[in-house]
Amino acid sequence: MNTSLQGWDDTIVALATAPGIGAIGVIRLSGPKSFEVINEMFPSKDLLKQSSHTLHVGLLKDGNQVLDEVVLSLYKNPKSYTGEDVIEISCHGSPFIQEQIIQAIAARGVRMAKPGEFTQRAFLKGKLDLAQAEAVADLIASNSAASQRAALHTMRGGFSSDLKQLRESLISFSALIELELDFSQEDVEFADRTQFKKLIADLGNSTQQLINSFKLGNVIKNGVQVAIIGKPNAGKSTLLNTLLNENRAIVSAIAGTTRDTIEEVLNIEGVLFRLIDTAGIREHTLDSIEQIGVSKSKEKMRSAQVVLYLFDIQEMEPAELTTIVNEFKAEQISYMLIGNKAEADNNAARSKFSAFSDCIFISAKDNLNIDQLKKLLVQKTIMGDIHTESTIVTNARHHQALLQLAASLQEVSEGLDNRIPGDLLALDIRECLHHLGTITGQITHEDQLDFIFSKFCIGK
Repeated sequence: MNTSLQGWDDTIVALATAPGIGAIGVIRLSGPKSFEVINEMFPSKDLLKQSSHTLHVGLLKDGNQVLDEVVLSLYKNPKSYTGEDVIEISCHGSPFIQEQIIQAIAARGVRMAKPGEFTQRAFLKGKLDLAQAEAVADLIASNSAASQRAALHTMRGGFSSDLKQLRESLISFSALIELELDFSQEDVEFADRTQFKKLIADLGNSTQQLINSFKLGNVIKNGVQVAIIGKPNAGKSTLLNTLLNENRAIVSAIAGTTRDTIEEVLNIEGVLFRLIDTAGIREHTLDSIEQIGVSKSKEKMRSAQVVLYLFDIQEMEPAELTTIVNEFKAEQISYMLIGNKAEADNNAARSKFSAFSDCIFISAKDNLNIDQLKKLLVQKTIMGDIHTESTIVTNARHHQALLQLAASLQEVSEGLDNRIPGDLLALDIRECLHHLGTITGQITHEDQLDFIFSKFCIGK
């Protein structure tokens, strides 16, 4: 870790709030010269004599030029986000003022921060592990209650705590295996192999639970892609408008009005659903533009996580619907059947579809059963409790490392079954510890860190 800190002893500055005009802007400095530089620009008082975690109001000046009246927030190392001396300048939200302040600071030997460099310094100083640091970016990018909750859980150390327990269990047993190697000539066993076999099984189950949570985590982080499919004039655009509660798609009695896909986002119970209104699918249209639209509809249908197949209950026949369902099953497409135009006086039309027990009947035009449709959509796509306080893996890098950990644990288990020598068993355990370390950052390299933190916004 210490070698990673080489070259990170300078002072950096960046705008921490979003660029553009606003009520206030926050400029952040971190590094050993933070107090010295701002003290030179802040004649109201001597900042070097002030306590950490205090606020100070006054004029910020560049020589004789007044830049702005600001509020300074002081954080002395190591009690700061980065573990270094940190000053945050709250100034007025004029981009011109913000740029003037940053340029005046830069002229005093302070470097412009790279994307994610503040959080990277927090990691290198041991304020956060790598999983927590990545959760900071996830929290900033969260766009639903579920994604916010998952990111907060990881950022506050929930995931790291789970991994720490796994790691400590492996290390404690690994130490006994390593001790056996020191007494190899005496042919003694300090580690109870039966107990270790049980431990590996328990660790494997815990790891598998984390792996399994990634399916839900991916939904929480990226949303669910939902394609609305059906024949022309089945009411797909009306359904989209009703779900969104706005007139987003053009509705017309003319078949083939929707020529291209329309994509919108809907938040249901804290999860984002990416709704795709597609062109009506009919096989024998002569309109070349409509043919392209139909082709795109089929492409979206195959890539969606769930398909809402919408049909007009007065126009569709059960035999045709059976054929469509069989096609979905053959292509392993997750689908929901939705009978539209099922107004209260259409009971006779509904009854002919009694064989389709999983079909829901709605009226997109009259907003009939739309809330029920939303609930069924959540049940169809969310396999797990999004409100749980347990760890939900949302990061693809973490998921990949956990898969490798599971494979290594399996090798340890097989090694125990085959009574392999302690030195080979120790190597397998070290491999498990390696995969755990890549998640938390105990095992990493500079290129990997640069890649991870380059995806952060500047100023964080």
